[in-house]
Amino acid sequence: MKKWSSLALVLMLSASFALSGCGGNNNASTEGNTGGNAAATKAPESSPDAAATAQDTLILGRGGDSASLDPAIVTDGESLKIVHQVFDSLLEYKPGTSEVQASLADSWEVSADGLTYTFKLHPGVKFHDGTDFNAEAVVFNFTRWSDPASAFKFEGDSFDYYDSMFGPEGSRAIKEVKAVDPTTVQFTLNQPQSPFLQNIAMTSFGIASPTAIQEKKENFKNEPVGTGPFIFKEWKHNDSITLDKNPNYWKEGLPKLNKVIVRSIPDNSARFNALQSGEIDLMEDLSPDDLSTLEGNTELQKIERPPFNVAYLGFNFKKKPFDNVKVRQALNHAVNKQAIIDAFFAGQATAAVNPMPQSLWGYNDSVQDYEYDLDKAKALLAEAGYPDGLPDTVTLYAMPVSRPYMPDGKKVAEAIQADWEKIGVKTVIESPEWATYLDDTKAGEKDDIFMLGWTGDNGDPDNFIYTLLDKDAIPGNNRTFYANEELHTILVNAQKETDQTKRSDLYKKAQEIIKADAPWIPLVHTTPLLAGKANLKGFVPGPTGTEYYSEIYFE
Repeated sequence: MKKWSSLALVLMLSASFALSGCGGNNNASTEGNTGGNAAATKAPESSPDAAATAQDTLILGRGGDSASLDPAIVTDGESLKIVHQVFDSLLEYKPGTSEVQASLADSWEVSADGLTYTFKLHPGVKFHDGTDFNAEAVVFNFTRWSDPASAFKFEGDSFDYYDSMFGPEGSRAIKEVKAVDPTTVQFTLNQPQSPFLQNIAMTSFGIASPTAIQEKKENFKNEPVGTGPFIFKEWKHNDSITLDKNPNYWKEGLPKLNKVIVRSIPDNSARFNALQSGEIDLMEDLSPDDLSTLEGNTELQKIERPPFNVAYLGFNFKKKPFDNVKVRQALNHAVNKQAIIDAFFAGQATAAVNPMPQSLWGYNDSVQDYEYDLDKAKALLAEAGYPDGLPDTVTLYAMPVSRPYMPDGKKVAEAIQADWEKIGVKTVIESPEWATYLDDTKAGEKDDIFMLGWTGDNGDPDNFIYTLLDKDAIPGNNRTFYANEELHTILVNAQKETDQTKRSDLYKKAQEIIKADAPWIPLVHTTPLLAGKANLKGFVPGPTGTEYYSEIYFE
């Protein structure tokens, strides 16, 4: 972690800490919320004197930095949680859920054949640069994402989420987006897409200022401009991102904070120490080892995010011998998931069997896991032609930052390394910095096996299975380069199917195929832990891993 480099900034932060004592020992109400968080509590009426002394800056600590601040070109959570504050989408999720509700679009209608969606936009909304949000702005954004020859797709840009959600060029769900009038935009689809509204609500489809994109060009990813509750102010890479209140936000009374500073503090313990000492107000990815200390501190509160994720090891199909299913199955049998959970997750995780969590409809609970069995693993390696284990050392990429589904990737990788050595598979663990890690695993040239995870974006099984394991997601989120035509047909049919029971059956079949092919070693599903000051109110953790900070305030 880099030190704050400016004395002036230190003094400014110190001043903000001094304002945080008001009500600091009040415990958060747990009524109607998750994990002891006072999420649904409304800000109380207060006198002018009270308002003058209330803390109005939130300092949040997280494990890693963002890769980019253009929501269209990133899929990592560290980037999306920042851009979620700067951009609004046409729709959004109700706080704490994946249920769709109005946002920049006040209402919408769907044609009887499921091919036309007409959205009525909220009037009078302005982008942070003062330009108008309207139907033409929506068309500009969707054209930019869908057109591979767009003049506003800059060097290195890749709209992976657009392709993952709406299909690659030539087979896209969206046929046309047009402005009917300034406050009406119409989408025409090539075929019905059941999760269409869920997809539209995702952070990645936040509407950006066309003027800013045209003026800033490549630098837009460093200086984002949206309509959201906070305006981008400053990005000190690998250190902090500062957001200021949008004084003209179209949602009346929001945001309640004047400033948000998001600090990158990679070490979990250092982040927790910063919370205890008052350097930060809220932290993500609490280490399970620190849970008992947190629960014994009345000045702090525990916050649980609804479990909606999966951590996994992915095999790189571009590298031999991981194109051999028996090798992949052997290594599945050689991971002791329960021992990992006991050692590193303090009861906050369950062993993963499928690539989606059990809480999601369509989960196939009849699929049985590869049990931990080293003899069976050795036998499968022998069948694959490796009776003495693999001859070459395997490069295992372990995440360098803590994630909600993986508090300490390096320690988990070391435990797996020790088990694999027992069956004759030697590994070298590599953990380049986060942005490089994401680039490397996407390219698939340096890693043999990689550790990653996923927090569901939209409450639909499609967002786990199609987004992560379909051939259409290569080389975006499908970093294994695994392609199965039968699986692809099932997943495309599931997108078109409007009957949820039939869709559920299709996803259950998909999980059977994935289990047999073993492109992954699913590791765990976790209940992510956060922690904050006891007087922090209005924070509603969502299952998708992104939530607005606009409702947060301090008593």
